[in-house]
Amino acid sequence: MILIPGWNRMTQAERDAAYNNSAAVPDSPALSASRIAASAAFRAAHNQHLDLAYGESQREQWDIYAAGDASAPVLAFIHGGYWQRNRREEFASLAEGALAMGWSVAMCGYSLGPDVPFATICRQMEAAFDWLATHGAEHGAGGKIIASGWSAGGHLAALAAENPGVAGALAISGIYELAPIRDTYLNEKLNLTPAEIAEFSPMRRPAVPKPIAIAYGGTELPELRRQSRDFHAFRAEAQAPGPLIPVPGADHFRVLDALSRPGGMLLRAVADLLK
Repeated sequence: MILIPGWNRMTQAERDAAYNNSAAVPDSPALSASRIAASAAFRAAHNQHLDLAYGESQREQWDIYAAGDASAPVLAFIHGGYWQRNRREEFASLAEGALAMGWSVAMCGYSLGPDVPFATICRQMEAAFDWLATHGAEHGAGGKIIASGWSAGGHLAALAAENPGVAGALAISGIYELAPIRDTYLNEKLNLTPAEIAEFSPMRRPAVPKPIAIAYGGTELPELRRQSRDFHAFRAEAQAPGPLIPVPGADHFRVLDALSRPGGMLLRAVADLLK
């Protein structure tokens, strides 16, 4: 189910470039380094509820940054990295905006390819959100859960929206039809199978009737913008609620600024989901 006009006529280099977010943003290494440094400082200052296991492997853990009110909403964030790099610890600073708005924040870790099959990563989301819904209150995060995620995390947030404990989702710059990924350099570590593509592409699953806000940066790669627009159109056709949110002037990395700033565009979208 490839929806890209002319995809089969593209060269391998063109297909790879279509999904290479780092190459498209020349200063992305500096942006990531700044975020990682800020996250280390933030995590050191908010260290009461870290490394909370929801599974057996070291990566199957939550970090919770609790609001003063245990019944406050919980923004549960899933990091990106094309399912093969990055760690939840490196995104901790994104919690500042939501905490300033009185919400708790939970950062989700998960296993990466090629260490585990792609299906394992996706199924870890069910266990992760089951745990958060059951045990979050023990760590000061017992309110309504909004699943959120960026890039690969946007894909996983769309899957997490199916969990009974999740009230809605904010999917940022995600991949919702996996078939093109199989045809790029990214598949060297993911080894996607036809069965995994069919089962774990949100575009091929029943539309979740909960509200899902679908966001992307206005200057992102055309493929990332298309993926978001197509997923929103798919959900709209099924009469599933939730807005499409292009963030003006934002590339794939700077789109996160709208999530980390108090009152930022994407935090306002979360507030709307909670109404």
